[in-house]
Amino acid sequence: MLARETQRTGISSLKIAFNNVFGYYIEVRNTHKDKVPEEWIRKQTLVNAERYITEELKEYETKILGAEEKIAILEQQLFTELLHFMLGFIQKVQQNAQQVAKLDCLCSFAQSAKDHNYVRPQLDESTDLEIKNGRHPVIEKQLPIGEEYIANDVVLNRNQQQIIMITGPNMSGKSAILRQTALIVLLAQMGSYVPAQQARIGVVDKIFTRVGASDNISMGESTFMVEMNETANILNNLSERSLVLLDEIGRGTSTYDGISIAWAIAEYLHEHPSKAKTLFATHYHELNDMTETFDRIKNFTVSIKELKDTIIFLRKLIPGGSEHSFGIHVAKLAGMPNSVIHRANKMLKKLEQSHSSDDIKDKLKQAADEDLQLSFFQLDDPLLEDIKEEILSTNIDALTPIEALMKLNEIKRMLTKK
Repeated sequence: MLARETQRTGISSLKIAFNNVFGYYIEVRNTHKDKVPEEWIRKQTLVNAERYITEELKEYETKILGAEEKIAILEQQLFTELLHFMLGFIQKVQQNAQQVAKLDCLCSFAQSAKDHNYVRPQLDESTDLEIKNGRHPVIEKQLPIGEEYIANDVVLNRNQQQIIMITGPNMSGKSAILRQTALIVLLAQMGSYVPAQQARIGVVDKIFTRVGASDNISMGESTFMVEMNETANILNNLSERSLVLLDEIGRGTSTYDGISIAWAIAEYLHEHPSKAKTLFATHYHELNDMTETFDRIKNFTVSIKELKDTIIFLRKLIPGGSEHSFGIHVAKLAGMPNSVIHRANKMLKKLEQSHSSDDIKDKLKQAADEDLQLSFFQLDDPLLEDIKEEILSTNIDALTPIEALMKLNEIKRMLTKK
């Protein structure tokens, strides 16, 4: 239409355009105003031009603007017809979709394993966890070019090494070891190869984690309350196939409270019948002494190299405990002003002199020893001796829940008769 009208009128600068107010219009500059045909209807006057409409242009406009609505109606009609046609094939389509989804997932696993040097894990019915040179699948991909991820071994079982107590400085890699262990177990049970040199994993039913913290201020819960809620949930839902990862338990309260809670939680996990496999990262070096009382708790530390006034993180998990957190060194690495670092060192020396860590350890060990000594079976009472014999002669592994309740009721009757 534009080409035809340009030729018919001889107006070389003729334009056909559209706006939301007037719809489609013909625009003519004032210099060619005298060439406009009589049948054109003036619609708008501008400073340098006039805008017109015609019956033909209005018809085009109706067709064009109505086309979108017609397209939508046609699309909906075709889609509805397709749905009716597909009703007879729904089950086949869903089966195909599921197979394609599985294939997509397995192809992704295979591609990741090939690209990132993963190995096939050995899954069995045991409750053991043995990872040799395990790596964190995300962190290793974010390292600077040329820098290798420091791989670590983790061995957990319910007989000799049930709880690993991990100490070491901030930023040394304690949390990364906890997280990579969980991810390796999770990947293995999803059917993927894992980032390790070798892995043997007994089937795990639940991975319990207490890492990081977030306030729930709107609900009136502090960081510490959230931490305690989550830890309580873990302790109340353990099983022999559970994997427990605890990071800095008790840090949200005072030192003595925190150490006491952390000690009690570790002791509970050790003594619980499930003997759940546990990685326990902590800054409370006093907990290293638990190995003297609890035979399935082992101390490990993330190694560092200490120079004159700084530290180098080696990120390797080695047997043994750490006596220092090197928090002031880390603060220095973070760019804290020298005056703050100097003052912190002075305060640390004063506090170490007045509050010896050995005093806390002695008190904790004394409390643990007293618990062991206060067993009522050591009291000279014939009835208690009878109860002791009754309990020791019971085969707990063979008891059903009902029989256990009946046995407990029987012991209770023995006490009430007294």
